[in-house]
Amino acid sequence: METGLPIRKIIHVDMDAFYASVEQLDNPELRGKPLAVGGGEKRGVVSAASYEARKFGVRSAMSGPQAKRLCPELIFVRPRFDRYQEISKRIRAIFYDYTDLVEPLSLDEAYLDVTENKIGFPSATLIAKEIRDRISKELQLTASAGISINKFIAKVASDINKPNGQKTVNPEEVLDFLEQLDIKKFYGVGKITADKMYRLGIYTGADLKSKTENYLIDHFGKSGGYYYHVVRGIHNGAVKPNRIRKSLAAERTFSENLSSEIFMMDKLEQIAKEVTRRLAKSKVSGKTITLKIKYSDFNTQTRSKTLPYFVSQVDIILDTAKELLFQSELKNSVRLLGISLSNLNTDTKTKPETTETPISAQLKFDF
Repeated sequence: METGLPIRKIIHVDMDAFYASVEQLDNPELRGKPLAVGGGEKRGVVSAASYEARKFGVRSAMSGPQAKRLCPELIFVRPRFDRYQEISKRIRAIFYDYTDLVEPLSLDEAYLDVTENKIGFPSATLIAKEIRDRISKELQLTASAGISINKFIAKVASDINKPNGQKTVNPEEVLDFLEQLDIKKFYGVGKITADKMYRLGIYTGADLKSKTENYLIDHFGKSGGYYYHVVRGIHNGAVKPNRIRKSLAAERTFSENLSSEIFMMDKLEQIAKEVTRRLAKSKVSGKTITLKIKYSDFNTQTRSKTLPYFVSQVDIILDTAKELLFQSELKNSVRLLGISLSNLNTDTKTKPETTETPISAQLKFDF
């Protein structure tokens, strides 16, 4: 494979059922049992499910009652994000023993660029194996990993041998790997897009590759260009160790629908206080305040206002959110409210990536 682009050694590490696994680690009585982190009540939502629960079809973002119907023996536990953050920091400390080029995607997954690494290992495969072994030994948790020439393929590969496994896609294997892949396994192709592709006769990477760029753009907009390139192994996004936060938000789902703005005032104040707390913790402020409203029929509406100055004070955020709430009539009773700040003072124009010398895949490149 030769694309004219730099070939890197990228590892995508993804913890296995992270939240649920931490709960089972801390409470031995939960080990081996179907477990869901989240709420099982009427409005509860599953944040994470153990592999024992997944066997019954329980998945994240599923409603608590639906999960319980699928798995009557399901045990619900409340999330403890402080604990997950604590464990996540220890995992990242392991990553930094190998490279400073670590790009966290969330508490439980990250990209690592080990093209050049601190221990001088030529093999990214061996580094991934050692990292997973250390996570198992030091934290008693399991992780899966994908290893390849860019972030896209590494992320797709990390899902192949889950849980507690890894998959390396060597440079010369990339095109064949992508051509044989079911389209729903392509990162960035969700269920709706996959269904649309199926209707167009696109079932595998090979089918996708047979379409022209114009055809894909005509049917999928800007994403069509992305699909055209990634199926050819072209994805040149570098691992960015300092991801700039673009927004900060908090939201609440209510146990009972709220039908009047008056009843929402207290809820908005609580949400505004939480946003302010998170702003202070992250030491940021923002100009654009957005109110998110999810109605009882699950339709979602957002209303935004951009101020001429950066704000982080609870009274300004709350007053603006109230103004947005009364901006127009509610369409239905409300099940969720959220407030977010964007256009943060961390937003900066990034410098263009420096040109790198392409490394031919025909050269000896030990993965």
